[in-house]
Amino acid sequence: MKTILFNATGDEGFSGRLDAVLDLARAFDAHVTLLHAIPYEAAGAIDFHGAAFAAMVPFWRKEAEKLREKTLDDLSNEGVSWNWVEAAGPVALAMLRESSLHDLAVVSARDPNTVDGTPSFTAGELAVTADCPVLVLPDTCKRFDPTAPALIAWDGSAEASHALKAAVPLLHKAQTVYLVTVKEPARGKREPELPPVNGADYLSRHGISSEMIEAEAGEKGVCATLVEHAENRKAGLIVMGAYGRTRLTERIFGGATRTMLSDVRIPLLMTN
Repeated sequence: MKTILFNATGDEGFSGRLDAVLDLARAFDAHVTLLHAIPYEAAGAIDFHGAAFAAMVPFWRKEAEKLREKTLDDLSNEGVSWNWVEAAGPVALAMLRESSLHDLAVVSARDPNTVDGTPSFTAGELAVTADCPVLVLPDTCKRFDPTAPALIAWDGSAEASHALKAAVPLLHKAQTVYLVTVKEPARGKREPELPPVNGADYLSRHGISSEMIEAEAGEKGVCATLVEHAENRKAGLIVMGAYGRTRLTERIFGGATRTMLSDVRIPLLMTN
């Protein structure tokens, strides 16, 4: 993993997330691209003639320049290769365009100006469309320890397999890897299409040993069970496939992806 794409925003948690990304960059000797998108669609959606948009552009540009200057100061003594990119438009679209030549995209668990508990639209869109895995950092993230234990959510699906493969560089750094299968009462005795041992065998061929764990969801649900196991094992990373069902079904009825993105407590690696 040699190229990391990071969404640079001016919210309160930005400095902590930047430190976490720098931890990753140093661990992999990677280059960091900091992308700052000016969200002009926020004004365009309510101002058909563009007057409010025109008035806001100077403000956005000034704020972008302040963030850039502060970030330059923060990076001056970090010893990490980096570059700064500015784009206009939705963050998800700007990140998507840049993701093609990056090994990892890093975003916050909360989009700016949204209430707590609202899943990140940016993270969800990138998990489905980006050409690289997406690492979603908690809003209060301060650091990232690549050597901390990692937990893989395994349900035997193609999405889980893709996420496991995408996580291999990070799993090589983890001191312990847990492959957790959560059984849902609604599924009865039906076994996953690919059993956990298949995932464990794949990892072993990459020189990664893992411990297989089977848990019952019960009334807590799959996501709460996964997070509980991760917290009990002091995991620093959860790996999970995104949107196992159609996006429309997920948006109407929820789903594990939406639930996990609604309350990210531990860094979450996702891909489709």
